Amino acid sequence: MPIKQTLHKGHVPVHIYTDDIEHEALQQLLNIAQLPIVHPHVAAMPDVHAGIGATVGSVIPTRSAIIPAAVGVDIGCGMNAVRTTLTASQLPDNLARVRSAIEATVPVGFDQHEWNKVRGSQHARVGRPLNDRLDRIVEKHGGIMKMQQKFAQTWICQIGTLGGGNHFIELCIDEEERVWVMLHSGSRGIGNVIGRYFIAAARKDMERHRMHLPDKDLAYFSEGSTLFDDYVEAVDWAQDYAMINRREMMRLVLGALEKHLPPFKLDGEAINCHHNYVSRETHGNERLFITRKGAISAKEGELGIIPGSMGARSYIVRGKGNPDSFCSCSHGAGRRMSRTEAKRRFSRIDLEQQTRGIECRKDGGVIDEIPGAYKNIDEVMAHQTDLVEVVHTLRQVICVKG
Repeated sequence: MPIKQTLHKGHVPVHIYTDDIEHEALQQLLNIAQLPIVHPHVAAMPDVHAGIGATVGSVIPTRSAIIPAAVGVDIGCGMNAVRTTLTASQLPDNLARVRSAIEATVPVGFDQHEWNKVRGSQHARVGRPLNDRLDRIVEKHGGIMKMQQKFAQTWICQIGTLGGGNHFIELCIDEEERVWVMLHSGSRGIGNVIGRYFIAAARKDMERHRMHLPDKDLAYFSEGSTLFDDYVEAVDWAQDYAMINRREMMRLVLGALEKHLPPFKLDGEAINCHHNYVSRETHGNERLFITRKGAISAKEGELGIIPGSMGARSYIVRGKGNPDSFCSCSHGAGRRMSRTEAKRRFSRIDLEQQTRGIECRKDGGVIDEIPGAYKNIDEVMAHQTDLVEVVHTLRQVICVKG
């Protein structure tokens, strides 16, 4: 479908690819559109919903400036998916052992790899190229180290770990009964620390320059300033870390599956993409900084991943390169309600019913991730036919949550 509505109440218009959007998200989009650095318009994806400062599911183009809070604190959060040569018929009838094997291999929630086991291992070598770059960042901004205990060890121990919240590892089946492995995670604790540090720095910088903002969380760094350069260096580092984290996690998951499933190979389609990030891009012959906060790149022919909730379908898509969306599409279903509201409204019985047939946690600790807390992924997909085409439709059979 084309753009559903356009708002003209800010410095630039806001193009919205859905009519399912709450008032708070609309106001956040209008706040963003008032900023003088935003150009030529803001695009809101079909999964749009309220975030902190900037709206989740928004694509924000800026001239010579970046808004740290729009990138957020889960810098580089995104998806990784691979197709295997396995078929559904080769999976065991009882998938509990497979889920347990994944959970025993990949730390989830607040857990991480033990330092004594990863020090000097292949695991540590994966992160070695990042080490010198991080040292340069911390040398200029020692406050980052102060915000994370056992700083030097933690970021290495969290490579190849899932985290909590909406992060997940899944086994899925496509329309040809082929098995896919799909996972969702980002830059873990170190990305959170970097994000919070520079969001606070941007606020202080705006206060020092007496800049009036519609929301303090929309504070930005201007190109040419030292803080801008330092933030770009730090956010590039965190985005690279997130990519490596997903790659290492996928390696660990595939290793666990090899011990419990028939022999298999990977089958050519592998995707590793961010959906919380900033990049330098050219649109309309103009160089811009494009911040995708809960959106993925959908350039013409580019493959991407749009996951549903725990009990819904997910999609492998191919971008159409739509210029109105800055070659972007949604990053998932999008939340329909807050985590607090989901816990208030739903019970463990509801969770069991909505995830029937899926091997996953069904306890009170993941009620906030219940499918009913999210928008209908099929409706979201119907609103972005101008942005992507569906290549594969996946249904989950195993879902590991933090």
